[in-house]
Order: sequence, then structure tokens, then C-alpha cells
Amino acid sequence: MPFKICTLNNIAAAGLDRFSATKYEVAADVDQPDAYILRSADMHTMTIPDSVLAVARAGAGTNNIPVDSLSNRGIPVFNAPGANANAVKELVIAGMLLACRNILQAWEFGRQLDGDNDSIHAAVEKGKKQFIGFELPGKTLGVVGLGAIGVQVANSAEALSMNVIGFDPKITVERAWQLSSQVAQAANITDLLTRADFVTVHVPLLDETRNLISAERVAQMKQAAVLLNFARKGIVEESAVKPALDSGQLYSYVTDFPSKDLKNHPRVIALPHLGASTREAEENCAIMVAENLREFLEQGNIRATVNFPDVTMPRNGNVRLAVANANVPNMVGQITTFLAEEKLNIVDLINKSRGDLAYTLIDVQAPIATETFEKIRAIEGVLSARLIEAR
Repeated sequence: MPFKICTLNNIAAAGLDRFSATKYEVAADVDQPDAYILRSADMHTMTIPDSVLAVARAGAGTNNIPVDSLSNRGIPVFNAPGANANAVKELVIAGMLLACRNILQAWEFGRQLDGDNDSIHAAVEKGKKQFIGFELPGKTLGVVGLGAIGVQVANSAEALSMNVIGFDPKITVERAWQLSSQVAQAANITDLLTRADFVTVHVPLLDETRNLISAERVAQMKQAAVLLNFARKGIVEESAVKPALDSGQLYSYVTDFPSKDLKNHPRVIALPHLGASTREAEENCAIMVAENLREFLEQGNIRATVNFPDVTMPRNGNVRLAVANANVPNMVGQITTFLAEEKLNIVDLINKSRGDLAYTLIDVQAPIATETFEKIRAIEGVLSARLIEAR
């Protein structure tokens, strides 16, 4: 039987092409799907059937997906971290230039000019002084969050002869290796805010990051600083932005998330969530999640999810047992005991945990009896289990 994948949004063909027609049925209206693949569709109000083994979002953020409830069912939620990093990086750099050179205000001024060419020329020479801006070299950019996007932004800004400082207490070794050695480390957010002419945030929206840039922290920023938010709506406390703009504390606010209160402010540049809106980013995201979803469905391996650890193991047996479970003691012991009672030889095994969740892959040479499999599924703390035959 082919795997059935339900698409909740239009997904780039470059990604969907990864699913072989002989092994997969991919459509927007499949019944009882094995997996969902989506971009912006809201799954919070959906009834997700018991058939679902995985959910994959062709993008980085997963606020539109009920991650907690899926985790409780042992369902991994795949995303595409870093696949849209270049697209967002380019928009952040563009946002800094739009702000510091007053480009949009000047463009609007130019559109409103009237009269013959001589009159327009005279008006240009008279009016251009009001749009005098400043240049990027020598200015300091503060980057909050040094993941895939933050690192690219920091490196690109450094290449533009800006001074760059970064803050991320959870930076990974991989990202640290990618970061330019010229990027300075801030001791904390306050240290970064007090030193930066531009501040850009690149963190996920979590309870601990909501209103991360609060009214108190806006007040700590350098006078006439530029604040950029291409991460998520909710990272910046918007009620603090307008007073700061009006007082001159902030020179400009550049965001990818327009709001009623700020979209018409003359010092606000509000874009319609364009961060990942390039053909290349959409294709990269679709390809990444499609390949990782396919590997999970066919082999049980997990790469790049927001809720489970990365767990991969080459196939070393005819039958693979994949178990998602609560991260509690003796889980692997209980599983292997049942396999031993059936006199099944374990060829290979891997178990990893992430917070409250864990994931186990076990390869055995012979088929696992239905009775043994049901005993494993019934272990307290097992969230999901499946057998994956060699293909």
C-alpha cells in the first residue's frame, strides 16, 4: 500500500517530486492520511485522524500546528530550519537600507511630484534634504538569536563593514563554526541593546520570547536606533514602539508583520510577511521537509523536527521497530525484554531523548509477532509504535 500524504497548502513541485508515484499518493483530499505537509494552514481547529504518523511544515515556524498535542500522540512535527535563511537575510539587509536611507519616504515624495520636468527638477532639489540618511559601514548591528538566519545576517552585515555583536545563549556548535570570528559576543540582551545602532531579532515565538523586546528594553536601546523584526509577531511589544518612534528613541521600526496600530506610522516599514517569499526559499523548504518526511515514513529515521530528537540509523535487519515514548527510566529495557521473550536477535539499536520525549529504533532479523508488538505498544509511556519492513 502506498503512503498517503495530504497537502494543506500549495507545496512547491520540487518538494513533491521527491515522493515516488509508486510509493506515495499525494493530494489535497486524501482520506486517512499517513502524513500532512503544509505551509501556513491552521491545524489547531482540525481533527487529526489516528492514521497520521507525521506532520511536516515547509517552513521554520510551527505556530500554526498543535505541536504539544501531536507530541503526546508520538507524532513528530518536521520543519525546515535554515532552508529560507538566505531569503530572510536578504530582506533584513534590505530593511536596514530602506530605513537608514529613508527610501520609502523618498519614493513616495517622488511619486507625488507634479508639473513639467523643470518643475519636478526644482522640487527634487528643494525637497531631497528632508530625506538625508546615514550609511551602514561603521554602524553596529546587534543580532538577537544566532541560528541559521541570525548567523547569515551577522556575517553579511560584517561583510558590509558593519560592527556586529550577537547574543544567543543556546547557540549550537554548528552555528558557532559558521559565524564570522569578527562578530563580538554580547554579555546579555541589555548589553547588546545599549551598544547597537540596529537591532534585529531571530528567535522563535515561545513563552519565554513573547515580548522579548519589551517597553523596558526599547528604552535601553541607543537613541535613534533601528529595530527590525523578521522573526515572528509577538517578539516585539508593539505598544512600546509608537511612543519610542514619536519621541525619537527609535529612528525606525521595520517589520514583516503589519498591525493596525503601526502600519501607517511614517517611521514604520511594514511588509506583508515576505521573509521566505522567494521561489528559491519555497523550493528549499519543500525539498527539505519532503526528504525528511520520506525518510521517516520509509525508514523511521528522524531529522529536523521541533519536538523529537534527531535519530538516524542505517538499516541492519529485515524488520525495524520504531517507538516514540515518554522519556522515563527502563523504557528500552521493557521493550527489549519482550523481544528477548520471543527469542528475537537485536541487530542494532539506538535511543535518544529530547526533553520529555524519546525515540527508539531497533532492528531485528525476523518478523515480530503481533502479540509481542501489541505488548510493546501497551507499555506505559509508549506514545506510538510501528513496524517498518525492509523494502
